Amino acid sequence: MPPRCSCWSAAQRLTLLLLLSATPLAGASIYAEHGFGEKGGDGSIASDLNPAGLVAGIITEEEGRRRAVIYQHGRIRELGTLGGNEGFTKAINAHGVVVGSAQTASGAWHAFRYEEATGMRDLGTLGGNSSYATAITHDGRVAGYADTSGGDFHAFVTQADHSLQDLGTLGGASSYASGLNAHGVVVGTAQRSDGFRRAFVYRPGAGMQEIGTLPGGRISSATAINDAGLIVGASETEKRRWHAFAWDGKRMLDLGAMIGQGDSYATAVNAAGHVVGSVSINGYEPMTFVYKQGVMTVRRRDDGLYLTNKITDAGLVVGAVYTGHKFQAFAVPSQAAPAPQRSNPLEWLLMTVIAAACGAALYKLKRHHRAGLPGQRTYFR
Repeated sequence: MPPRCSCWSAAQRLTLLLLLSATPLAGASIYAEHGFGEKGGDGSIASDLNPAGLVAGIITEEEGRRRAVIYQHGRIRELGTLGGNEGFTKAINAHGVVVGSAQTASGAWHAFRYEEATGMRDLGTLGGNSSYATAITHDGRVAGYADTSGGDFHAFVTQADHSLQDLGTLGGASSYASGLNAHGVVVGTAQRSDGFRRAFVYRPGAGMQEIGTLPGGRISSATAINDAGLIVGASETEKRRWHAFAWDGKRMLDLGAMIGQGDSYATAVNAAGHVVGSVSINGYEPMTFVYKQGVMTVRRRDDGLYLTNKITDAGLVVGAVYTGHKFQAFAVPSQAAPAPQRSNPLEWLLMTVIAAACGAALYKLKRHHRAGLPGQRTYFR
């Protein structure tokens, strides 16, 4: 049988290698797997991650049902519910205690606290029908919000016996706690008597205080606090856009102004004061931003998350990517991957010359083949 001639010459192989070397490797900086190994059309979201590598997460079935889970080393543990059909997680501490919300047998949502030894515990409400846990400290205190007997949500923090303490409001009907630190300081959003909602900080013994807004804004929301007291969240601006902020107790730093476009929302802060959140620009998928050591970085879409939920003290940013039809739990380092280097124009000229030479050589081979040169015929397959 006549020998085959490879269609790839040395010059063509060189061209291919040059092209491949110029292609950015989007996943080179990724530290976590895509998802929890869920099957089929099910999706997943990482809510939080503790120092032991235990992930508190959510699996969303293709039909829409949510399941509260924890994940580690390729294994999923189902947390169950409070007698109902669905549940989801929000936070986990260093001891592996998870908080979130789950349905009861009646279909109501109740805040829960989960420990491996005792299972899922119902934290109850403030006299109403539902409650939601949002944060937990190292020593197990929980913050969230719950219905009162009057039908309004109020922020709460748990006491030593796990009962809920009503934190009140800023004069309006409702409040929502979203963050809590080791000193029992709670942050969130509360309604004022004029109906506007403002970010608040609650300190034991001092009660609830308003944080305020960025200049010209009417509404704001606090989402997280670290043990040093740095509070992050988002505020409306004078131009009626949303900007992420960081508040140290004296001044509110406009993180959104550093980003320069779109709406931004700070979602978490770690012990070192590194802040993460999302940037939303009309017509585009959300992007992750990281602010640390005075430097703002907006991650490329191939190097960030669609949902940016937490940042660990080790600097891992936790949330989910979106594949086009479902979420998948994911984590990326807070340090962005280097941007693809711009190609030198001389390299492109070299590749163009090589490609042209390859094309000429291939054309010459085809001409010789058609002319029927003496000797063994070359076959192109």
